[in-house]
Amino acid sequence: MATNGSSKPLMFLLTGFPGLENIHPWIAISISLMYLVAICGNCTILAIIQAEASLHKPMYLFLAMLAVTDLCLVATTLPTMLCLFWFNSRAVSFDACATQMFFIHSLSCVESGILVAMAFDRFVAISNPLRYSLILTNSRIAKTGLAMVFRAVFFGLPTPILLRLLRYCRVNTLSHSFCVHQDMMKLACSDRRVNIIYGLFAVLATFGIDSLLILLSYVIIVKTVFNIASGEERLRALDTCVSHLCAVLIFYIPLIGLTIVHRFGEHASPLVHILMGFIYVLIPPMPNPIVYSIKITQIRQRILKRLQSSPALCAR
Repeated sequence: MATNGSSKPLMFLLTGFPGLENIHPWIAISISLMYLVAICGNCTILAIIQAEASLHKPMYLFLAMLAVTDLCLVATTLPTMLCLFWFNSRAVSFDACATQMFFIHSLSCVESGILVAMAFDRFVAISNPLRYSLILTNSRIAKTGLAMVFRAVFFGLPTPILLRLLRYCRVNTLSHSFCVHQDMMKLACSDRRVNIIYGLFAVLATFGIDSLLILLSYVIIVKTVFNIASGEERLRALDTCVSHLCAVLIFYIPLIGLTIVHRFGEHASPLVHILMGFIYVLIPPMPNPIVYSIKITQIRQRILKRLQSSPALCAR
């Protein structure tokens, strides 16, 4: 791949499904439908929370933050994936790739932080319900959201700068249909130790600490729940955590899977890298609204109410 006068390559090439180019339009239809479900679901959650004053509570405000983050992640990955599969447009400039990479990693960091905040919300609601509204005020929730964004930018900004310092002299074909730090870094033929060390530090300082805080929150929650005398009350308390636990698993399992593939899967089939990449960017934004709509009674009732009122409005 040609390079310009600096160490920065002119272009990267995205990867779809090698050998299956003839069915790329059908794959594009599937991806478009998944994105449509994610967009409609998260927009529905936001509209219901905004319209219903009774849902302006900490748990739902954090859920709204999660929905906004998922929509931003969709907007970040949608252009390159659809251009690749609809129009076979593989080439992406270094600057565009680095920008997409920054937003993907930063938004993932924001989402991880929001999941920590939601775990703390469940911890306070179960362990100290009488002070719940005093501890989680709207001001503190807003400051928490801003802190998550600041943290994501702080840890995400050095990665495109470090990538610019590398020298690229190999064929610049990426493993995915989007740009991530691990993938771009592997294409460099200069010393990558600083990138590797910083990448490991950033992951441990964000996702590593976040996962430990979530685990600690649930250890205390379980301990508190088992101190409740009534079996029915125990089940009711645990049931309020199910949707959040599902969201945590939906987010962290693809993240861990993609990390393992990049770290230990050098000799794995390219299809494994491609599929893990798809799962990482497509799966988390899509099921979260479905899970919360099913498990949270207030949201489910609002959705059903709006669906029932739609035919009446059309009849008028």
